[in-house]
Amino acid sequence: MNIKIDKQQKNGETLVQIAGEIDAYTAPKLKEELLPLAEGKNISLTVCLKDVSYMDSTGLGVFIGLFKQLKQNDGELKLINLSDRLVRLFQITGINNIIHISAQ
Repeated sequence: MNIKIDKQQKNGETLVQIAGEIDAYTAPKLKEELLPLAEGKNISLTVCLKDVSYMDSTGLGVFIGLFKQLKQNDGELKLINLSDRLVRLFQITGINNIIHISAQ
């Protein structure tokens, strides 16, 4: 159960690419890597989930916390390249109504 997190700055936006599984074992590492990126004002953060094979409720919690921190600082969060399974997870929980998600 590994997770790989790559961060890039491009045109004033931060792109994070995640690969692996997001679960109770990997969520603390993900949170540790992502939350500091949301500390500034007007941050635009895009997270690519194309290579995420599994995510449970702890992963959802990380993204909700990240969204809240960004929103407090007038920032923006986008989750992109979600598999059908992940899109469904966000829809079932209603999180897709507050966080911008895209299957592409």
